[in-house]
Amino acid sequence: MAPRPPLRVGNASGFYGDRFSAVREMLDGGPLNVLTGDYLAELTMLILGRAKLKDPASGYATTFLRQMDECLGLARERGVAIVANAGGLNPAGLAERLRDISGRLGLGLKIAHVEGDDLLPRAGELGLGRPLTANAYLGAWGIAACLRRGADVVVTGRVTDASLVVGPAAAHFDWAPDDWDALAGATAAGHVLECGAQATGGNYAFFEEIYNVKAAGFPIAEIYPDGSAVITKHPGTGGAITTETVTAQLLYEIGEPAYRGPDVTTFFDTIRLTEDGRDRVRISGTKGAPPPPETKVCLNHLSGFRNEVTFILTGLDIDAKARLVREQMEAAIAGRRPAHVEWTLIGGTGDRPAAATQGAASVLLRCAVRDPDQDVVGRAFSGAAVELALASYPGLSLTGPPGGGSPCGVFTAAYVDSAEIEQIAALPDGTRLPVPPTHASAAPAPGRPRPPRYDMPPPAARSRTRTLTVPLGRIAGARSGDKGGDANIGVWARTDDQWRWLAHTLTERKLIALLPETGKHTVTRHLLPNLRAVNFVVEGLLQEGVAASTRFDPQGKALGEWLRACEVDVPEELL
Repeated sequence: MAPRPPLRVGNASGFYGDRFSAVREMLDGGPLNVLTGDYLAELTMLILGRAKLKDPASGYATTFLRQMDECLGLARERGVAIVANAGGLNPAGLAERLRDISGRLGLGLKIAHVEGDDLLPRAGELGLGRPLTANAYLGAWGIAACLRRGADVVVTGRVTDASLVVGPAAAHFDWAPDDWDALAGATAAGHVLECGAQATGGNYAFFEEIYNVKAAGFPIAEIYPDGSAVITKHPGTGGAITTETVTAQLLYEIGEPAYRGPDVTTFFDTIRLTEDGRDRVRISGTKGAPPPPETKVCLNHLSGFRNEVTFILTGLDIDAKARLVREQMEAAIAGRRPAHVEWTLIGGTGDRPAAATQGAASVLLRCAVRDPDQDVVGRAFSGAAVELALASYPGLSLTGPPGGGSPCGVFTAAYVDSAEIEQIAALPDGTRLPVPPTHASAAPAPGRPRPPRYDMPPPAARSRTRTLTVPLGRIAGARSGDKGGDANIGVWARTDDQWRWLAHTLTERKLIALLPETGKHTVTRHLLPNLRAVNFVVEGLLQEGVAASTRFDPQGKALGEWLRACEVDVPEELL
């Protein structure tokens, strides 16, 4: 029997708001079997939850619906299945709207959806409190069930991002729930695809090396029966696929190397990357093991309101000007002081004399506030800032007028027994098929070892040349992001010699010395030698998650670039 050909899975969305034209670009650009789209994030669930309060029929990504109105006919013509988590809090409602589009266009498509992630009706019973949203991270098997029953389009609510790729692969290759290594390999490929153009050179540390600078194409995974994959893109599209663009995405928003999902535990420290031609990178060697017995749940609570104002300080006496306006604002809001007030000076301290432009002569002083009372962060706070317009430091101006305060939410993660999750594949013919949790239907193979935990590489030989003080970014790339209130910073070296230096130099203590803001938090480092990388997790740095954080960089996206700008002593031969 001839082996099945690889499954070509593309991605056309990394977040709700990504490039609208990407769906058409991916369908027109070359052959695909499946096109996926990731529309959900923790913040998106909060946004959809607030929308559903106003209109119970909403709760899904309306952008996706417009994309499908434009491209469903093209997908049918090309023979491409669509799998997306755009259902958000209302996958059944989105599926019904898609049936309307299919009928209006005379396409006769088979539309299915996956549900069971919404635990809000059972929040009290499950000990989850009284959140605005409560959604379990479902896995791939509901998607696989829908595709095995002939679905042309599958929409889901909250599934893990990689499951959008794992589900089609499991259906195509008829994997069993205990094909751990295959499932882990597909999970690694899904993790690369899930953020769209970040795999093709978007947000890439060495961005000046990307040889095709037009709008970056979206990634494709050619998945093989053993779960290995080749990451590529359509010919002629922008950006690039290299081992380092793929490394950067593999390091994005992860914690320890044992990456625990509802289908499989994927060991990211076993992943191997090799060039497979221009714009082609092979992912192989990925090992997997059974998933944990509990399923992660995304909880969002409404948590008051926030606001901010940013003062522009120009020229001389920067520090004194900052001190004056801060004292004036603190005095003005003392009677109704917000519960949380955070000041950030952006651009450094000290005078800015003889600058070539007014922008270069200026720094920013940002004040962000949060409080349960909208009036405290709205009228009281904004009024205090505006009233200083003619009564504070010389040259006072704002980047924009402060508003009335916007609602914010707090993200927390909870865990429930996977047996409590009632996942349903709502098939095209109307059948509702229960999907059991993986841990209840599959057991680890007897005696299956856990992949080895890697020791530190041997230290580099003592340098025979001098050391130079240079930015870390001269020899290392980085990518950072958010995991709820925690931040991760993945750092990779470009050569084996640089890796040995990096592993022994960039310790937890060194990170804290370079990024003093992390010193108040628990910092944990993980080694990923196959990727020549270390990954740091900084607990609580982002406060209570992006929707509530008052940090200047609430999602931690620029932490890696801050780190790369820090100076370190590097042996000259490594440069």
